[in-house]
Amino acid sequence: MIEYVKTILQKVSFSKYLFERELRKGLRLILPTEVEEFRAWCYQMFEKVHGSILNRYFQPAS
Repeated sequence: MIEYVKTILQKVSFSKYLFERELRKGLRLILPTEVEEFRAWCYQMFEKVHGSILNRYFQPAS
């Protein structure tokens, strides 16, 4: 499921609204054990464009 969510986020990354909506939905779909991997991937791919949105949904790294 994580690969599906990654694909969707890449396709909607042009829109802040769509990106946030799909990120929220994606976090409900992925397994709890996949969240840290997903978080790292999101920041690597989208931090420059959607960093403020990512910060709302992910706790800072410890």
